[in-house]
Amino acid sequence: MLIVADENIPLIEAFFAGFGEIRRLPGRQITRADVHDADVLLVRSVTKVDRELLEGSAVSFVGTCTIGTDHLALDYFDQAGIQWASAPGCNARGVVDYVLGSLLTLAEIEGVDLVQRTYGVVGAGEVGGRLVEVLRALGFKVLVCDPPRQAAEGGDFVSLEHIIEHCDVLSLHTPLTKTASDATWHLLDVERLNQLKPGAWLINASRGAVVDNSALRDVLIRRDDLQAVLDVWEGEPGVDVDLADLCVLATPHIAGYSLDGKQRGTAQVYKALCDFLAQPAELQLDDLLPAPWLASVHLSADSDPAWALAMLCRGVYDPRRDDADFRRSLVGSAEEQKMAFDALRKKYPVRREIEGLRVHVEGESVALRQLVKALGAVLV
Repeated sequence: MLIVADENIPLIEAFFAGFGEIRRLPGRQITRADVHDADVLLVRSVTKVDRELLEGSAVSFVGTCTIGTDHLALDYFDQAGIQWASAPGCNARGVVDYVLGSLLTLAEIEGVDLVQRTYGVVGAGEVGGRLVEVLRALGFKVLVCDPPRQAAEGGDFVSLEHIIEHCDVLSLHTPLTKTASDATWHLLDVERLNQLKPGAWLINASRGAVVDNSALRDVLIRRDDLQAVLDVWEGEPGVDVDLADLCVLATPHIAGYSLDGKQRGTAQVYKALCDFLAQPAELQLDDLLPAPWLASVHLSADSDPAWALAMLCRGVYDPRRDDADFRRSLVGSAEEQKMAFDALRKKYPVRREIEGLRVHVEGESVALRQLVKALGAVLV
């Protein structure tokens, strides 16, 4: 069996070497010739996998080690009898940690209390749903917009217009779709961007084109009361440098790039391939993950909860480092910037998740214990 894989997928050899030969290639450069004789294609979000790439090849299984599938031509897969798998939820916790770090930075700059803000989460799937749980557990007021879930489940969802009118913070976690019934392409267009509340914060860690980037740039120029955090961009790896300059935080599509999340995605696709081949999955992710650098923290019971929140989140992950790295890369020609964008993702430093952190509260503090539980850390 020949497996063609994006070179940036972690643990490829550990999980897939037993299936046959592995050929690793840059994800953006995989061609028809590369996959012609392949049986399995493993990708991330940068590889568009469609009829043009696969027709006439031997590929019978496509796995994307990512949560999204907008880069996969699923209708064609069905027509061609190609089995496929993604990794839903694999990076959800990493994105939650990114949003928490972004909120702390915004609050620090503006001198506001996070508890006093109203949060709107647009898209409550694996990622957004997880974020809603954490924010509510922290005692924050959260409104949720998810039309597909509302149609299927009913429940306490609100419209996007309601969120724009009432929320101080908008965090976007929708897939990118263009079908008329549920299109999210330019979901936040110039009209909706202009309707944001005074002083609103916009965070996009979903897909770049969910927000009209040129419209956002123009709105931010006109309205200095708005603050934006962007991890995703229209035209990646190309980036609107002027828009990046206007953002409080700008990062190269790494919100979910925790080591745990990336390796969890590989493990999920490995399990799917085992199921496709009707053979047992003998490898487990827990056996392959290294020990975290920050394994435990001891808090005094009289610690200020706001300080503890910032310390615990930033002790595990602080997006300001990624923002600084990204801004230094936005120099030279457009082609050089694109290469730098991919290089930052390929050489991304080790980052873990808050859920792996063990926290001991020395003494009695209901507030601190609730905080640790809300964050998803392990209370010991």
